[in-house]
Amino acid sequence: MKPDAMHQAPVLKNLVLIGGGHAHVGVLRRFGMRPMPGVRVTLITRDIHTPYSGMLPGLVAGHYAHDDCHIDLRPLARFAGARLYHAEVDALDLSAREVFIDGRPSVPFDVLSINIGSRPAVIGVPGAQEHAFAVKPVDTWLCHWDALQRQFVSSGMPFRLLVVGGGAGGVEMALATRFRLRELAQEHAQDPDRLVVSLVDADEQILANHNGGVRARFERILREDGIRVSTGSAVASVRQGSVRLADGTTLDADAVLWLTHAAAQGWPGESGLAVDGDGFIRVDDCLQSLSHPGVFAAGDIASMPDPRPKSGVFAVRQGAVLDANLRRALTGRGLRRYRPQRAFLGLISTGGRYAVASRGGWSLEGAWLWRLKDRIDRRFMRRFNVLPAMSPERLPAVPDGLADARAREVLAAAAMRCGGCGAKVGSDALTRVMQRLPVASAPELVLGFDAADDASVVRLPPDCLLVQSIDHFRAFIDDPYLFARIAANHALGDLYAMGADAHSALAVATVPFAVERDMEQTLFELMSGALSMLHEAGATLLGGHSGEGAELAFGLAVNGLVAPDRLLHKRGLRPGDALLLTKPIGTGTLLAADMRGRAKGRWIDAALQSMQHSNRDAAACLARFGATACTDVTGFGLVGHLLEMLEASVAAAVVDMASVPLLDGAAETVAAGILSTMQPQNLRLRRALRDVAAAAAHPAYPLMFDPQTAGGLLAGVPSEHAGACIAALRESGCPFASAIGRVEHRGSDGPVLTLR
Repeated sequence: MKPDAMHQAPVLKNLVLIGGGHAHVGVLRRFGMRPMPGVRVTLITRDIHTPYSGMLPGLVAGHYAHDDCHIDLRPLARFAGARLYHAEVDALDLSAREVFIDGRPSVPFDVLSINIGSRPAVIGVPGAQEHAFAVKPVDTWLCHWDALQRQFVSSGMPFRLLVVGGGAGGVEMALATRFRLRELAQEHAQDPDRLVVSLVDADEQILANHNGGVRARFERILREDGIRVSTGSAVASVRQGSVRLADGTTLDADAVLWLTHAAAQGWPGESGLAVDGDGFIRVDDCLQSLSHPGVFAAGDIASMPDPRPKSGVFAVRQGAVLDANLRRALTGRGLRRYRPQRAFLGLISTGGRYAVASRGGWSLEGAWLWRLKDRIDRRFMRRFNVLPAMSPERLPAVPDGLADARAREVLAAAAMRCGGCGAKVGSDALTRVMQRLPVASAPELVLGFDAADDASVVRLPPDCLLVQSIDHFRAFIDDPYLFARIAANHALGDLYAMGADAHSALAVATVPFAVERDMEQTLFELMSGALSMLHEAGATLLGGHSGEGAELAFGLAVNGLVAPDRLLHKRGLRPGDALLLTKPIGTGTLLAADMRGRAKGRWIDAALQSMQHSNRDAAACLARFGATACTDVTGFGLVGHLLEMLEASVAAAVVDMASVPLLDGAAETVAAGILSTMQPQNLRLRRALRDVAAAAAHPAYPLMFDPQTAGGLLAGVPSEHAGACIAALRESGCPFASAIGRVEHRGSDGPVLTLR
């Protein structure tokens, strides 16, 4: 358990980690075990689940499931007290010390670390990008691998698989893919011998970086498995169905896997960091950039003074030194040297549960070595996927190196913060934020936030009704931009449920106290996130209020316009109407599980995507098919909001719980007993249910009372239009839209809702 926000030190410095590679997961775990008060850690990563390279061949061969060999970065980041930004980096401004991310505000840093790995070098070989499957990035490769397996099974014809690259990765992948595809053929009563696997390498021999004993063993194993090996000629071009080598040889191929030497992403060098000839960041023996002090790199992306192969075994060892040096750089202390291991135990799998080991000049092979590798790999994964519980003790004092003169002033000021208007964000910071935001413009806007007046002024069009609502809540994720997008979408949902078009909004933001630049940055990210959602809705930000508080919070007062004959109500349900739900439910239990570090990152990622999905198009679709009543499903849960509709409509209803769409992972977290703190209050509404005992036996029953953030629309639609409406909803971007029940006549008394 992390200390309460009231007791945390204000942010004094920013540590930004780009990438969730093997070194960075070690840094995150160490920050969880030994926090550094006054330092805000931000992890920016394109992958929520980072693959462990040592187990990837076993995943391809079918020995492991996805979660066995992926580190879940979301609970690890929460354990470390780090903000997680699921995004890709575009560039760096090394002078301003900012990280640029596509489509959202830049992220400032005091100390930066880069651990983004490498990718196979396909650029420069004609046709390779179009017709070959690169094995990195791994998430993309696994999608290709799934498609390749389906292609192999469905073809039923001779299938030629060509692997380009004769290093350890290429050899392992050739053997692993052969093992799995032959197994698939047998499972589908097909001839496994229709598969032909070939391996091509530009070097004169495979496994050029390994000793002769290892090479001899794998040459024998490849020969015994019928894998054809061609060395000494690089691939010159790739076409659909064939590969041409530099010596003129043409090899037929139904699929090409690319595992050649590593290549770097372009943005580190383009941003001005010193890089080597292949684009890898040049670092000293302390893992610090040769050109920019305070910038570090580790793993494959780092080019060391004493080069080593691009292997995860080095990145794992770099984690401890990197953690120490990031802390030292933040506090102005001397750095530690990283000394890469000269010899290490190498374990290379052979497709089946068999492996070859090497260390220095010797080698060995056997099934027992695969079991040893399996134990080592699983033990490594447990360190990051089974995290220790944290004691609720207060954080230690801020390190001396962080407490410079400016920091001491901030710490002293934090001890006695004013209330009332004295708690507003400072005028200078607020002015700078507003200057960075696009100026609001709309024909009806007389005065907006760019004017220095006390309030905004809007001219309303004639013959329209004004629809108003307000929502405000504390942050549930550590990404201000994404949190504000969801909060804005949540507030706008009330307008769409009434059939209104979004028109304008006023914002209310609460920002935790920090040094002025960080309060300004947090407020800017919040407002940018809200504006991005308002822009998508066609609404104008009129202004708002900002202040200091113990924790991040945000909300909007929203205005909408609707013609009187288009206004939707909760009342209006009619017996025979179908009840339609446009989004899956489960955000309450998933967010509760995320707070406890018990939710998988992909579950939360999918929930966050759902929470950002606007109800605007769904509302228009429901209106087009004659919706009789509508509401959005939010804090009172599906049952709570449906009961409001039934009371207003003087009707009853039956809901088929098996038809209610659920967010991925929600059933698992509820089954584990993880519930939102509001769910027990919502559960009191069960008094309005018929046959509660029977309903409670259904596994989805607790989710019927689960509070939703930015949930979907619940509407009554004439039954004759329900099928067409669902099809239209799914076509418009609501893939989970479903009919979940029907409206019935209401009796004279007694319960009005049946869950079955």
